[in-house]
Amino acid sequence: MQAAQSLAAMAGTITLGGDLTVNRMGYGAMRITGEGIWGPPRDRAECIRVLKRCLDLGINFIDTADSYGPHISEELIAEALHPYPDGLVIATKGGFERSGPNRWQMNGKPSHLEQALKGSLKRLKLDRIDLYQLHRFDPKVPADETLGFLKEQQQQGYIRHLGLSEVNMEQIQTAQRYFEVVSVQNLYNFANQKWNDVLIYCEENNIAFIPWYPLASGNLEAEQAIKAVVERHSKGGSTATDFQIALAWLLAASRVMLPIPGTSSVKHLEENTAATEISLTPEDLADMPLPAK
Repeated sequence: MQAAQSLAAMAGTITLGGDLTVNRMGYGAMRITGEGIWGPPRDRAECIRVLKRCLDLGINFIDTADSYGPHISEELIAEALHPYPDGLVIATKGGFERSGPNRWQMNGKPSHLEQALKGSLKRLKLDRIDLYQLHRFDPKVPADETLGFLKEQQQQGYIRHLGLSEVNMEQIQTAQRYFEVVSVQNLYNFANQKWNDVLIYCEENNIAFIPWYPLASGNLEAEQAIKAVVERHSKGGSTATDFQIALAWLLAASRVMLPIPGTSSVKHLEENTAATEISLTPEDLADMPLPAK
């Protein structure tokens, strides 16, 4: 294994908005909360260790949201890492309300987003958020109200760059009439390539594509393909996990891919980040073909 601090860097880099360069292996901080993404985590001390270990591994992009907990994820990030080292990008999101475990309610009203943004700034102990992402387009709220508000907050200096989550190409293009979209965060993995057209659009427009749910769970054919590649990389004393192969595939799928695997375990964090050491062979890619372009 490479020196820990170089692991995330082995994935290469991507630049957000022309001025924020980060390693292409990030960390998603949703899982440092309780069951159902609600309340405090079972092992708070381990979650703090996970966040600190991210820096040791060279991870300099951490993704969170005000709705994770709610608020818990952002609070733990600040507790573990503030004052933040130079080069660390903390991305957060707004646009969901929470009423209980596994309960999510969209709210794209400017009044809610203003409250969410102010709360995130306070919890993260920041004057400006480097990347603020709209969690969802709320069909009950006119897009111009939501997008206009975000543009205003960016102009006022509270937001450096803006991104979107779980969007189609039409929604990206709508947002681009208001501000530069520097990232798109959609569900994407080997088994679920529904957003291939969005991925291609992101490549063409130099927009970071942040996949969530990286493991192809529930698709037997895809799971079998991944396991075949795992077996190929687990010989001669070497080992590989399903997650590592799934992450290696994502990194190989596109130069704008920025995976953010999440975990509340230091051991799993280290295993996930070590996916950067895996180079998929032509035989592997015959089992797990890259997206058609």
